[in-house]
Amino acid sequence: MKKFGIAFLVSILVLATVGLPLTVFFVTDTGGLGDKSFNDSAWAGVQMAVQKYGITANVIQSYEQADYVPNLTAAAQVADIVVAVGFMMQDAVTKVAPQFPNVKFITIDFSVDAPNVESFLFSENQGAYLAGYLAAAMSKTGKVGFVGGIPIPPVERYQYGYDAGIQTYNVLNGANVQILSGYVGSFDDPAAGKAMTNSQFSEGADIVFAAAGLSGLGTIEAAKDAGPGHFAIGVDQDQDYLAPGYVLTSAMKRVDVAVFDGIQSVVNGTFKAGTVTLTLKDNGVGISPMTYTKQLVPASVMHQISVLKQDVASGEIIVPATDKELQTFQVPAIQF
Repeated sequence: MKKFGIAFLVSILVLATVGLPLTVFFVTDTGGLGDKSFNDSAWAGVQMAVQKYGITANVIQSYEQADYVPNLTAAAQVADIVVAVGFMMQDAVTKVAPQFPNVKFITIDFSVDAPNVESFLFSENQGAYLAGYLAAAMSKTGKVGFVGGIPIPPVERYQYGYDAGIQTYNVLNGANVQILSGYVGSFDDPAAGKAMTNSQFSEGADIVFAAAGLSGLGTIEAAKDAGPGHFAIGVDQDQDYLAPGYVLTSAMKRVDVAVFDGIQSVVNGTFKAGTVTLTLKDNGVGISPMTYTKQLVPASVMHQISVLKQDVASGEIIVPATDKELQTFQVPAIQF
């Protein structure tokens, strides 16, 4: 049934795209559209290109990892540009992209060495570092949490940066804020994210950072249900609006900008295969402006976050991106 569906989709897409000057297909990961996070951010980048250049855009939803190769193949058969997002799609793009040398592939969160692939990575650890410091500074219980989706490199970079930010707060302020961490095992299970968050709340955490895609929406719901004194930290997009006053901040990465830039390079004829890493210095990662919570944060803490941001951007602070780097991380002498 699934094979018939893919074949039918291809035939429809071929008819729909005949005669159009430039067609983009976005292949989601298993979190899919509606996660208000990673996939939605990528789709927003596609829509930015639609609005500016009048290109045609389509989306193919992936429901499981087995969908990646057939979905990418279906897209590449009719597209000029294929946008593929999510680390777990790396092997599929590595297999499919060489079969379609005239199609440009824009990938997010993984790198593929091929002449028709431009890959975008992010220093998630840098934005998460600021979020971790803020969480530690704002915790009233001395415990904060982390809920991950699946332990893949982009999510782990969030975790290690968050841990390093908490460690930095502890060292500079003589504190002992502890962290509770866990992985729900998927990016599409809000109920599991909520259950793990509630478990961390029951163990004393009052702020929980979720780097879990759609599963992370459960963390935001749990914080709102828990009431005043409990906060979630959003991820990828600015998720503060999802529960005003209960999302302390969001650790953001500009997936939308990366996708738009990749498509724009094809439109302008400047496409260049290779890997681009977006960092705090170029505003590729960071934290949200805290529209609903900034008034809760002491001015002294906001100042410290500003100093830390400058030091990370300048390279004075090297935020760990791996477990090994976290284990050897030494908090530098910082003058606030």
